[in-house]
Amino acid sequence: MPILPIPDYSPPAMLANGHVQSIAPSLIRPVPHVDYVRERMDTKDGDFILLDWSFASGPGGSERLVIVTHGLEGHSRRKYVCGMARALNRAGWDVLARNCRGCGGEMNRLPRFYHSGEIEDLHATVHHALAVGRYRQIALVGFSMGGNQTLRYLGLDPDRVPREICAAVAVSAPCDLADSVRKLESLPAGRIYVEYLLHSLRAKVRAKHAMFPDIFDITGLDAISTFREFDERYTAPLFGFENAEDYWRKASSRPVLRDIRVPTLILNAKDDPFLGPRCYPEDEARENPNLYLETPESGGHVGFILLDPAGEFWSEKRSAAFLNEHTPA
Repeated sequence: MPILPIPDYSPPAMLANGHVQSIAPSLIRPVPHVDYVRERMDTKDGDFILLDWSFASGPGGSERLVIVTHGLEGHSRRKYVCGMARALNRAGWDVLARNCRGCGGEMNRLPRFYHSGEIEDLHATVHHALAVGRYRQIALVGFSMGGNQTLRYLGLDPDRVPREICAAVAVSAPCDLADSVRKLESLPAGRIYVEYLLHSLRAKVRAKHAMFPDIFDITGLDAISTFREFDERYTAPLFGFENAEDYWRKASSRPVLRDIRVPTLILNAKDDPFLGPRCYPEDEARENPNLYLETPESGGHVGFILLDPAGEFWSEKRSAAFLNEHTPA
């Protein structure tokens, strides 16, 4: 322990496939309704982050808050974020869905945007939420890239994590970024996922080039077809890494999982096409009593489809249950 027993999640008929689970929600799921209140949070370096709040029982309701972080090139209005926010609101939590820099519908001011291991903006968001003065308990939920950021934040320097942080959930988290890239490169269908994300990243670089032509060279941008190429050319130099491998190694959360001090659930499906073997940290879960690893047979990447009368997916129900179990109201 705490490697949890195989959960009782059973996908609907015809959906017990990792690729279907990964793709179908974006195609067939209605957008879960959430009443967001947007806020622009200024950062110390002169930039800003867009935050979207939703409340359990109207403004001023709960004393418990969940900060939700989206995946690579996502934002707070993605279906999976809205679904989680709605489920957590129903479970009695206020939600703050943060948009990484350059996400959320408005480009940020500075050349930098975000990367898969960036945690300073999450730390600033936590303190911004604490400054509201209402929340006695704060939990964290992250999807995919946001899950890796969340785990890295909790384990890299646990002494600076505020005592109000009480629990966390990471859904479909690529704990080892290099292994995630290898997995995607090994699958015939991986080309589809990579191109989908690179299409959005290329657009972001073009927008940055218009703002900072001396920093962002777009010569040959359209020819970039792998994460390695993109990270070698843009991510690594922009954030001070030596190269893509150096970035993946230093930005991965797996090396710090043993140091997490709050109850934290990693929810990674065995058929996730984005996750290689090193993204299932069994040794770390056995050694750290605060780290819970749950690996359903199916679920895909940020999938976990459930035909539920309330419209909630299994990962949303499981996350709400875990947070409530470890942070009694």
